[in-house]
Amino acid sequence: MAFSFALFSSLLVTASALIAPRATTSLDTWLASETTVALQGIQDNIGDAGAYAESASSGIVIASPSTDDPDYYYTWTRDSALTMKVVVDLFRNGDSGLQGIIEEYIDAQAYIQTVSNPSGDLSTGGLGEPKFNVDMTAFTGSWGRPQRDGPALRAITLINFGEWLNDNGYETYAAEIVWPIVRNDLSYVTQYWNETGYDLWEEVDGSSFFTIINQYRALIQGSTFASAVGSSCPYCESQAPEILCYLQSFWLGDYILANFDESSRTGKDVNTILGSISTFDPDAGCDDSTFQPCSSRALANHKVVVDSFRDLYTINDDAAEGTACAVGRYPEDTYYNGNPWFLCTLAAAELLYDAVYQWDNNGEIVIDSTSLSFFTDLYSSAATGTYSSSSSEYTSIVDAVKTYADGFISIVQEHGMTNGSLSEQFDKSDGDELSAGDLTWSYAALLTANMRRNSVVPAPWGETTASSVPATCVSSSATGIYSTATDTAWPTTLTGGSSETTTASSGTTTTGSTTSTTSTKTTSTSTTTTACTTPTTVAVTFDLTATTVYGQNMFISGSISALGDWDTSDAIALSADDYTESDHLWFVTIDLPAGESFEYKYILVESDGTVVWADGDNESYTVPAVCGETTVTVDDTWDTTS
Repeated sequence: MAFSFALFSSLLVTASALIAPRATTSLDTWLASETTVALQGIQDNIGDAGAYAESASSGIVIASPSTDDPDYYYTWTRDSALTMKVVVDLFRNGDSGLQGIIEEYIDAQAYIQTVSNPSGDLSTGGLGEPKFNVDMTAFTGSWGRPQRDGPALRAITLINFGEWLNDNGYETYAAEIVWPIVRNDLSYVTQYWNETGYDLWEEVDGSSFFTIINQYRALIQGSTFASAVGSSCPYCESQAPEILCYLQSFWLGDYILANFDESSRTGKDVNTILGSISTFDPDAGCDDSTFQPCSSRALANHKVVVDSFRDLYTINDDAAEGTACAVGRYPEDTYYNGNPWFLCTLAAAELLYDAVYQWDNNGEIVIDSTSLSFFTDLYSSAATGTYSSSSSEYTSIVDAVKTYADGFISIVQEHGMTNGSLSEQFDKSDGDELSAGDLTWSYAALLTANMRRNSVVPAPWGETTASSVPATCVSSSATGIYSTATDTAWPTTLTGGSSETTTASSGTTTTGSTTSTTSTKTTSTSTTTTACTTPTTVAVTFDLTATTVYGQNMFISGSISALGDWDTSDAIALSADDYTESDHLWFVTIDLPAGESFEYKYILVESDGTVVWADGDNESYTVPAVCGETTVTVDDTWDTTS
C-alpha cells in the first residue's frame, strides 16, 4: 500500500446503536443514497402509478405534489421534458426498468399536442402552451404564455429515445411513433423561434438564452434524426444557422445576457448556466459559439453569475470567490422573497464537471483573457496559455475545479432534508427548505450532476457537425409539417418487455482468492440477450463480512476519486443496517463508470479514531462493461477483528 497509515481523526464514532453507524457522511456516500431517493422521487411524481401523482393521467409528470402555497400540481412541458431526458439517459445506460415510464410519457405527449388551449391548437401555436392540468385538459387561467422552450426540449428528449430505438433494431417504432411527435415540435421551433415568449422562470416576455440555445440543438439533432428514420427536415436545416447566429448576440463580453427585452435586471441569471449544460456535447471542443461548458464564455459567465449571489444571501456568509456558495435564479429575484434553489446550485456544479470531462477529452486546458478571471480564483498561478493534460499545472487546475464543483453539491447535501427530499428552494438565512416540496426538477438536477461528476455523459447531439456561424444574421422563420401523432402501439420486444423478450439468466463468476491473506472475493452478475446498450455506469455493491464489536466502523478506500483516492478522510463508510448476530454484513453501493479498473482496501476504525487497514496487498477490481448489466455485487471477507 503506497501511503501511510494516518489516523482517521476526523471520523467521530457515536454510541447510538449496537453497531456504530458511519461517523461522518462523505459526499460520495451521501450521493450513493441520494441518487436512489432522487430517482424514486421522480417516479413518485409520474401518473398514474406514482405515489404522489395517482390522480394524474398515465405518463404525466407533475412538477411537485404541492397543491397550495404554491400550487404546482400541474404538468409543465419544459419541466417534464427535462425530467424525462434524465430518465431516457438512465435507460440508455442500462436501466431497462424505466422503459414503461418513457413509453407512457411519449403516449401522453402525443395526446397533449392535440389539446386546444389558450395558445392555440396543434398547428396554430398551441405547442407553446406552458402547462396543462394533470388530466391532460387545457389550463385556461391567466399565465405567462407562450413559452417556446417546451417544444424544443420535448423534441430533444424524444429524439434521444428514438436514437436508442434506431441503434437497437427498432427503427419502425422510431419512425412511426416518435418521429411524428418530434416533427410537430421541430415545426413549431422553425416557425416561432424568432418571436418573443416567456422565459423558463415564466416572468420575462422576450427572447431567452435558455430557449434559443435549446432550439438550436433541437434543430441540429432533429435534422439528423429525420434522416435516420427515412424522412427529412429542410426547415430545420434552413433555420439552425440563423438561430446560431442570433445566439451570439447574447454574449456581452464578460457574461451571457439571460433575456432580451429585460429592462429591470442585469441579465445575470442561472438561465445561462442551464442553457450551457442542456446543450453539453461530450464530443465537442471548447466552442464559444455554442457556449460549451469548457468554453471561455461559459466559464467567464459562470464566475459572474455565481459571484452575484455571494454577498446576497446570509447563508453564504461572504463566501470567498473561488469557493462554492448557494445559488439562486437571478440576484433581483423576489419570488418567496428571493432564495437559493437546489437546481440552480446543482447546475453550477454540473457545468464544472462537464468542463472537466471536455478538457480530459481534448487533452488540454486553454486559458485566454476571457476565462482568466475564472481560473485565477481557483489557481492563483493561472496565466493565459495552453496547459497539456500531461502537465502538473493541468492536474492542479482540474483538481481545483473538481473541489469547487463538489462544494456546490455539498451545499445541497447540507440543506436537503435528512430523508433526502429536495424542495424547490432553501432559505437564504437559515437554509430551511421552502416553496414546493419534492420538486421533480430538483431530483432531475441531482441525478445529472451526479452522473457528470462520475464522467457519465449523454450521447453526442451533433455539435461538431453543425455549420459555422453565418457572417450576417437574417431574421427568418420556416413553415414545417404538423400532423396528429396517432401510433402509440409499442412493441413487446424492447428491453424489459413481455414474454417475447428473452428471460435474463444469472450466474456467479468467481475471481478466486486475492493476494490478500485476509479476504476472498466472488462477483455475482446477470446478463440478458435482449437488444440493449452497454451502460456507462454500474451500481457496484460492496458486501463485506466483518465481525465487529461495539464502537467499530468499516470503510472502503481506493485508487479512484469515487473511493477517495486513498485519502482516508474521504473513505466511504459502509452501512451496518443489515448486520445481525448470524450475518456480520457491512455494505455500500457506489455508482462507478463501466469498465473502470481500480485498487481498493477496507479500513476498520476504532472508537478512538484509530485506523486499521486490512492485511495483505490491495484488492483489485474492474467494473463490468456488459450489455444490460447495471448492477453488480462484490463479496469480500474481513477475517479478523482488532
